[in-house]
Amino acid sequence: MNAPVHQPRRRRRGATLFFAALAALAVVLPLAVSGTVAAAAPGSTFQNPLVGTPNSADPWLGYHNGNYYYAATTWTGDIYIRRSPTLAGLKTAAETRVFQMSQPNATSNMWAPSLHQLNGKWYLYYSAGPSSCCGGQRQHVLESAGSDPMGPYTYKGKLNLMPNDGWAIDGSVMTVGGANYFVFSAFTNNGSFESGATQNLYISRMTNPWTVAAPGTLISQPTHAWETQGNPVNEGPTVLQRGGRTFLTYSASFCATPDYKIGMLELTGSDPLSRSSWTKNSTPLFQRSDANGVYGPAHHTFFKSPDGTEDWIVYHANSSSSQGCGTTRTSRAQRISWNPDGTPNLGVPVSTATTLAGPSGENSNPGAVPVRRLQSYNFQDRYVRHSDFSVRIDPNVSPALDGRFRVVTGLASSGSGYVSFESENYPGHYLRHDNYVLRLAPNDGSSTFRSDATFRQVAGLAGSGWSSFQSYNFPDRYVRHSAYALRIDTIGTDAARQDATFRLVD
Repeated sequence: MNAPVHQPRRRRRGATLFFAALAALAVVLPLAVSGTVAAAAPGSTFQNPLVGTPNSADPWLGYHNGNYYYAATTWTGDIYIRRSPTLAGLKTAAETRVFQMSQPNATSNMWAPSLHQLNGKWYLYYSAGPSSCCGGQRQHVLESAGSDPMGPYTYKGKLNLMPNDGWAIDGSVMTVGGANYFVFSAFTNNGSFESGATQNLYISRMTNPWTVAAPGTLISQPTHAWETQGNPVNEGPTVLQRGGRTFLTYSASFCATPDYKIGMLELTGSDPLSRSSWTKNSTPLFQRSDANGVYGPAHHTFFKSPDGTEDWIVYHANSSSSQGCGTTRTSRAQRISWNPDGTPNLGVPVSTATTLAGPSGENSNPGAVPVRRLQSYNFQDRYVRHSDFSVRIDPNVSPALDGRFRVVTGLASSGSGYVSFESENYPGHYLRHDNYVLRLAPNDGSSTFRSDATFRQVAGLAGSGWSSFQSYNFPDRYVRHSAYALRIDTIGTDAARQDATFRLVD
């Protein structure tokens, strides 16, 4: 074996997921007003980090038969999995060791585990090497004895992904057209940063879950400035599929920088093995948020809510711009959304102070959470939207997601008719009143916030078939627009009744 030796680098990121959750039967919760939408019960609330240090970089997460399963980089020869019926419960769930490595040149530095259910069994892919980090990293795979993600597992082998069995990491399985492919990261010509090589994305067709047909072919190199911060890197590929389209998201730039971020390719051609079949997005999908205190948010996977109605991302990030590729990184999760053109919108990484509702359908209480726009009664070309966290009615809302909200059960009351409005592109942010003025704000978990963000949906004050929204903690006041800005006011005139009437539309 004539593999290159790379200089030690403190690095690491996330794992990868191509995972289909079993859809549960949707339960529609009736509201008191005819024509209103049903509000689903979200899962147990939680705050990031989802899982804290030390084993929390490069997370993989999936939902299967009533439980979430979680694995991450350990830097050791041990591989652990956590299991919990709720996302919030993963924080304190026990780590169960499912494998201890002893294979030649693969006894330590386990990175980026990725689980896939293929042919009725689970296959756990991971990067590993010798005790000295990190030039010995290669891809390995375990096979479960049965259909339980917790194993037991046996070692199936090492995947020979590059010429001369070169360095390769961050692998996961992508299924397109009934065929399985292995996507991973490696260096140009088995080189290194020191030799001027870039770290790229490659793909190989699989003949079975532990064997590839040929060494990988190149499909992406770091070419944009946002992909070359610190070092030129494309790594951590993970598949996201919807509506017949296949997206391959990945981590870009060097993980030691706060500018580690997520980019995206789309399969626009017919042959996944051809670089020309992949189109790269010119801008990143997900990156640091200094305002929210989140740095280097990247290496990630996606998973479905238990009822199959929501898409979520799990990723790792730091809480300081000076932290790098070590054990300071923690796993975080949040719901993602979809742009009108069918592409994924990952939003902005949320602050660890933000309280998030768990995925829909947890605790055996499934239901589809509707996403709606609010149309003005007396200015029917205008819709409620947020803009720089202020709330108003505007025509031609752009970007369109600023005018879309999840209509969920009221944060302060689950009684009939009480709802709250969660932003589609700012998960964990809700419409709430403050000094009677509406704004979009992160849920801080306080009783005051819950009360300010809860409204009772009643028959429209100005027209049947429409709705008005009565404040939970100021029941003499209703949501209305005034000079196009939204607030809660007492309503005493016909004009005010029209201002306080809206219609929920798709």
